[in-house]
Order: sequence, then C-alpha cells, then structure tokens
Amino acid sequence: MNVLIAFVALVVIALVGWAIAEFKNKNFGYTISEEEIEAAHHEAAHRSPDGKEMGIKQVIETISTKGFEAQ
Repeated sequence: MNVLIAFVALVVIALVGWAIAEFKNKNFGYTISEEEIEAAHHEAAHRSPDGKEMGIKQVIETISTKGFEAQ
C-alpha cells in the first residue's frame, strides 16, 4: 500500500511540474540576448566558407596569436 501511495504522489508531482512548465512557456516569451547573438557570430567566424568546422591550423590562422604583430 505504501508503494502505491508513493507512486501516486510521484505522478501528481510530475503533473504539477508539467503544468507549471506549460504555464511558463505560454506566458513568458523568449527573446534572444546580445550575448547569444555575439556567441553565434564567434561560432560562425570559426567555420570555413564551405560550412564545415575548421581544423586547428585554420583556426590559429584566423585568430590573433602573434600579439602586436597580428594582422
């Protein structure tokens, strides 16, 4: 009997959590922040022109690793 009560309690808690998540999803919209836009820009900078991920040698060529002499 205790196992049945525990199972029912678990189901009730799961349903309440699901209802809260649905409520938040419907009432609070998602907006893209400036940090996310900047992160996407940095990720795109490390992709080669054909869309594949660059190797380490190509990444080193595109980032500043030479200090003041970097171009």
